Amino acid sequence: MYLGAAKGMAIIMQNSGALPTRQEIPEQYKWRLEDIYPSDEAWEQDFKNAQKMAAEIEAYRGRLGESGRSLLEALRLEDKLQEMMEKIFTYARMRRDEDNANPVYQALTDRAENISTRVDTALSFMVPEILAIPGDTLQRFQGEEQGLELYAFVLEELLRQKPHVLSASEEEIIARAGEVVQSPANIFRMLNNADMKFPSIIDDEGKEVEVTHGRYTQLMESKNRRVRQDAFNSLYGEFRKLINTLSATYSSSVKKDIFYSGVRKYPSSLHSSLFGDNVPVEVYDNLIRTVRENLDKMHRYVSLRRKMLQLDDIHMYDLYVPMVKDIKWKIPYQDAVAMVKDGLSPMGKEYLDIMSSGLDSGWVDVYENRGKTSGAYSWGPYGVHPYILMNYQDNLNNVFTLAHEMGHAMHSYFSDREQPYVYSHYTIFTAEVASTVNESLLMNYLLKTVTDRDKELYLLNHYLEQFRGTIYRQTMFAEFEKITHEKIESGEALTPELLGKIYNRLNVDYYGPEMVVDREIDLEWARIPHFYTAFYVYKYATGFSAATSLTSRILNEGAPAVSRYLSFLKRGGSDYPLNLLREAGVDMATPQPVREALHMFGQLLDRMEELAFGG
Repeated sequence: MYLGAAKGMAIIMQNSGALPTRQEIPEQYKWRLEDIYPSDEAWEQDFKNAQKMAAEIEAYRGRLGESGRSLLEALRLEDKLQEMMEKIFTYARMRRDEDNANPVYQALTDRAENISTRVDTALSFMVPEILAIPGDTLQRFQGEEQGLELYAFVLEELLRQKPHVLSASEEEIIARAGEVVQSPANIFRMLNNADMKFPSIIDDEGKEVEVTHGRYTQLMESKNRRVRQDAFNSLYGEFRKLINTLSATYSSSVKKDIFYSGVRKYPSSLHSSLFGDNVPVEVYDNLIRTVRENLDKMHRYVSLRRKMLQLDDIHMYDLYVPMVKDIKWKIPYQDAVAMVKDGLSPMGKEYLDIMSSGLDSGWVDVYENRGKTSGAYSWGPYGVHPYILMNYQDNLNNVFTLAHEMGHAMHSYFSDREQPYVYSHYTIFTAEVASTVNESLLMNYLLKTVTDRDKELYLLNHYLEQFRGTIYRQTMFAEFEKITHEKIESGEALTPELLGKIYNRLNVDYYGPEMVVDREIDLEWARIPHFYTAFYVYKYATGFSAATSLTSRILNEGAPAVSRYLSFLKRGGSDYPLNLLREAGVDMATPQPVREALHMFGQLLDRMEELAFGG
């Protein structure tokens, strides 16, 4: 049954250059959202329940300072309501992500966003009222009401935020604006996923294929340079047509960030974004400074890539093609699953059993279909199980993507299982550690078990590309965000010309003198969805650095390191991320983990040069 369905999937993909519809994807390759709600009708019932609970929470307005009992009841009701809202929101969004053109789930998502704003408005009084309670009174409440012990860290965190919390009426205004301020991200998403169509090109086999987000990476890995260049031009040609709209959309998103940081009295939008994780700005600046101190290694990698590809000059569309000649490593999804399981075997039986069960029971939506949201992510509501969206292509990059997203999923699983709802949400800062440990373990497994010289070179190239894509590229993104926000904060306008100039200069700096920085790449900023969640991407780089250190401990120490690491996963959001990582053995307040990671990058370059050219 399984193999027959797999064969059927292959036939669908081979017989047409066009993407299959959602209905043509076999069921075992779809996630099982029925685990959240068995039907849309069940979703409707919770939608009504959430409306009722939002009205109930209003009854506590003005009463949180009356007694410890009132405060505890309100906090418990908030948790219950937020847990329900997670289910409502994730179900609607993930249904829409299956096919962004489906009007039923466009409407459901709009309603979910609307009620989310209304719930935020209903809850907006809580933080100001709690902060208005005198410190000695709050301590007395905690002593009198045992149930408040659970919320000790929450209350500590609220007091830390006190200088940046507004009055109850002002917080309500900001909450009411929640849906409106998401407009830039929503406009970008619909343009990028639903409206933009890219010209077809002729592939390696002489067939006409539609360029899509999901196929783009595969086309950029083509050994045929003409195919790579055509795909590159197809994609960015369409972005150029909409560059004025995309510039205005991104500029509006930056202005939103600056508005929030200003009204909440932060020194800058960067301070505002880092404050939630209790991460000093120095961590962000140390990352950029340390990476810039090691740009010589990236320039050396670009030179090595040009030589191995035997090119007179190297362009941006030459960055993703494997550097080993004629290597064929097609990895169907079933083989990818087996590979990930083997690679993560050092994590132990508990981890592997849970992961295997999830892979077999509707956690993963595997293949691309028409209208499906591009890329990959892990998400899911508390009390159900995590989900993974993929757009799987049969290549090594996608195997690592599966391992990466499974790292997020397992982090969510352990956090949800071990923590109460209020501490189940870990920060993005720690999330990228969990995902990258999985990638690092998989890479170490493959490097140890591969016997073919060309495949070892290919793996080394992939590992170097992880360093390039996760430390260097994401740090370049982080620097771009810092510059663009500072431009608007100083009163400048983000025109298409200025954005292109900033992005061009960064590519020249990061990739060095041998790279031909094509004019099309000046538009790349316009297609990065993460830029609509400001100052997010630096966490990929810090996470990769922390993960490199943790992976080394797991492989060298075995069970004790695994136990510490699993404890880290199970802690969820019960402490600040820098504290959690220190307990796991990594201090990200210093530049040392980034330096160590880039030192490893240099060692990998040495090994690749040795294999490729001898010496």
